[in-house]
Amino acid sequence: MDTEVIKSIVYLLVGVSVLLVGMKMMSGGLKKTVGKGLRNFFKKTENNAIVGVGIGTAVTTIIQSSDATAALVIGFINAGAMTLYQGLTIILGGYIGTTITGVLASFSSLPISIYLLIFSFIGMVMMMFFKNDKVKNIGEILCGLGFLFFGLATMKSSFDNETIRNAISSLFANINFPVLLFLIGVLVAALVQSSSAVTGIVIAMVGGGTLTLGEAMFIVLGAMLGTVANTLLTSMNGTIDGKRTAYSALIIKASTSIVGLIIVIIFEQYLVSFFQIFQINGSNEFPLAMFTVLFNLIFMPLMIPFLKPIIKLMNKIVKEKENAEIESVVHFIDDNLLKSPDIAIMQVRKEIVNMYDIAFLNYQYAIKKIVNYSTEHSKDIIKLEDQTDYLNKRITDFLIKLANVASSKDETKVGTYFHVINDIERIGDHAYNFHESSENMNSEDLSFSPAAKEEILELDKIIQDMFIRTREIFINKDTSKLKELHAEEEKTDELKTQFYSSHYERVIKDECSQKMTPYISSLIVELERIADHLVNIAYSIVNPTGEDE
Repeated sequence: MDTEVIKSIVYLLVGVSVLLVGMKMMSGGLKKTVGKGLRNFFKKTENNAIVGVGIGTAVTTIIQSSDATAALVIGFINAGAMTLYQGLTIILGGYIGTTITGVLASFSSLPISIYLLIFSFIGMVMMMFFKNDKVKNIGEILCGLGFLFFGLATMKSSFDNETIRNAISSLFANINFPVLLFLIGVLVAALVQSSSAVTGIVIAMVGGGTLTLGEAMFIVLGAMLGTVANTLLTSMNGTIDGKRTAYSALIIKASTSIVGLIIVIIFEQYLVSFFQIFQINGSNEFPLAMFTVLFNLIFMPLMIPFLKPIIKLMNKIVKEKENAEIESVVHFIDDNLLKSPDIAIMQVRKEIVNMYDIAFLNYQYAIKKIVNYSTEHSKDIIKLEDQTDYLNKRITDFLIKLANVASSKDETKVGTYFHVINDIERIGDHAYNFHESSENMNSEDLSFSPAAKEEILELDKIIQDMFIRTREIFINKDTSKLKELHAEEEKTDELKTQFYSSHYERVIKDECSQKMTPYISSLIVELERIADHLVNIAYSIVNPTGEDE
């Protein structure tokens, strides 16, 4: 084979690789830069479809990935923080926003495109020689942008070889059948998991003269459908609503892409002529980019009226799983959120508070049961204990995955959260022990004396106040209240010793049965240990291990 041909093939492959790396870097830098604000941005959707589409467009324009937007949306839906309707409106907007990548790629046809490559050098300098995270993130964006243009330039240079150009042109000329070109776009986009990447590659091929504008339109239409494969994969291990979202997205993209395919088949010549008015220097790169922009700007808003019928259909087709009830206790975390670690950090903190509230409620039910032996909440106590255990497992698994993608400044938070959920889980265990002790006491026809009840309730009052104070400290990171909490914990230590003595005095005076001793001792010890765990949780805001130093 001719040396120049081999060199051109290498340039083509390297160009594709650099393009994909550039897009990944640019998207990664953008997500790090705006990550913390994305969740609050998403919260503004409410149930206004136009607002949702606008937010989806803006977010995807910023982070340069409709797949990442869809993954975040599915994550929020799985976590119960967003409705299916809200999520779908954002996903519609995401399909519009992702077209900006094609517009950027088409800039390679501008006379100044060679100067755009300097972004990679500027970005590299910012990443290597600055310590500020924001500067480094911006550097990653610029470096990725420079790589994107360099990848495009390298690909187009490979088409300068007449043999390569003619071979690829002949290949597509022989398969110049609209449906086949469409299916090629579907397949390639599904494999690379990015319609933007396929659009960028096709734009380079159009610029290099190996594809006509008409052929390219069919391929990018297929790519728009193929990218949903990643959304479907994203939803596989999620909740039922996450799956419904993914299947709804498939219906939306399949219907719009197929309708678009039919329109282009019928009006190909007219559409090619129309979009060629956007030519720059006689190149069809910008016209192709404008085709993707206008297609999505027209078709995505048109799908809004169909969202609710699609959701209704999905509710009938995709049924609830048997373990849906226990899974529904997870409100804020989902593995799809790991694609944006800043959001994941915020969400896992909220999930920890959710677990804390469940443990507190169970404590309230359990202390009431053991003091007065009331069976009113027996089933609730068992259910809440199961929920606490399930949340402990889910949050632990999530933190392990988060530790692998978290930034260096967030690694300490992740480690701290491991300690916090362990303390909450232990509180839940103590509450469940009260439930079991109560059942044992009842079977032995034992109960606390009025004096013992009074002492237990005095200790309980302090601990319930500690529960409330600890929650405020953890949520607001309010160190000013740590001293008060510490004083309350010391008070529980004093009361523990005092109540031991009181119980033995009552036994000596025959005012309490000796058989109650193990139950009294166990209860007082466990109450004091709950106080210790609460202090650990509160002090986690200043000490990763949560210890009171």
